[in-house]
Amino acid sequence: MGRGRRSVLAAAVTVVCAVTLLGASGTAFASAGPDREPTSPGTKPPASPSPSSSSTPPPSVTVPPDKDLEAVRTKLDQLYHDAAVATDAYNAAEERAEQQSAQVTDLSRKIVEQQRKLDELKDRAGAAARSQYRTGGLPPQAQLLLSNDPQQFLDGAGRLLEGERATSGLLQDMTHTQQDLEQYASDAADRLRKLEDNRKAKATAQKRIQQRIKEAEQLQATLEQRQRERLAQLERQAAQQAQAAWLDTGILKEISGGATEADKKAVAYATAQIGKPYEWGAEGPRTYDCSGLTSQAWAAAGHPVPRTSQEQWKQLKHVSVKDMRPGDLIIYFGDASHVAMYVGEGRIVHAPRPGRTVTLAGAGTMPILGVVRPDAD
Repeated sequence: MGRGRRSVLAAAVTVVCAVTLLGASGTAFASAGPDREPTSPGTKPPASPSPSSSSTPPPSVTVPPDKDLEAVRTKLDQLYHDAAVATDAYNAAEERAEQQSAQVTDLSRKIVEQQRKLDELKDRAGAAARSQYRTGGLPPQAQLLLSNDPQQFLDGAGRLLEGERATSGLLQDMTHTQQDLEQYASDAADRLRKLEDNRKAKATAQKRIQQRIKEAEQLQATLEQRQRERLAQLERQAAQQAQAAWLDTGILKEISGGATEADKKAVAYATAQIGKPYEWGAEGPRTYDCSGLTSQAWAAAGHPVPRTSQEQWKQLKHVSVKDMRPGDLIIYFGDASHVAMYVGEGRIVHAPRPGRTVTLAGAGTMPILGVVRPDAD
């Protein structure tokens, strides 16, 4: 076996082993959480525990007085917003990792196929060499000239030309196959590096999500029951005020778009999930995060959309708020960190944040970045 073949085979073995190891690490990564029932491949994060009314406040945190509950609400919003941004980063890294894993697997298959083809070509070249050895090592041209039979000479001349063309084609096939094999090995190694980078990005995002949720839960655990009730009241009041301000613009008088059949299917799927818990990184069927809900709803309607709210904002067609119709997706906050589905009459269905469930809400309860339409074509 030549040095070139040994190096290519070594590259192929490295690729296959790396894919196996990465797959194994992904499995171990996922096994740390409770049993889940994801609808798409890839590692899913563990569920975050919901804060309990009987939780003991951490000794390092002071129970805030009632007058500071508005500051607590603001702080919780910041923490959950940061967790949402990290969740989008986690989902994006997971989607890229799934794509790259599939590419590596495909390249590994091509490497094996090309190596098999190269082996066959080398066997054919070896057979030709052995044939020449059996004829005394004379070149075909010399054997032809030594023939005493004119017809044999003419027949041999034709076969000689065919043989030369075949030999030339064989050498070209061997060269191209060797080049393809080396390129596939190089591409596979590059995909593996990117796959490892995205695995690290997922881990970093997961750590940030868990930290922010833990901080939020610790903060809520400092509150007494009456303070929690008052905090919930403040949250409802803030949402109602924001929705009222949005409606006071007269926007509902301008919104008149009718739903398509695909819109109706997406809305029906999303509203059927009402009451199911939020879980970051989840795409159903038992739990969802915000973009997991919208992406699965539109997949059910026959129009797959990007997995994350930020990519939904980047890739889908933008429409004005006054032109939106049921089924359109409303993107919230300046960083496109949250998404909901418009269902008509000024309302949305969405998966809000950890500790909450899929619910209906006013479309104006959060700062609207813009609206996108999944079935614009």
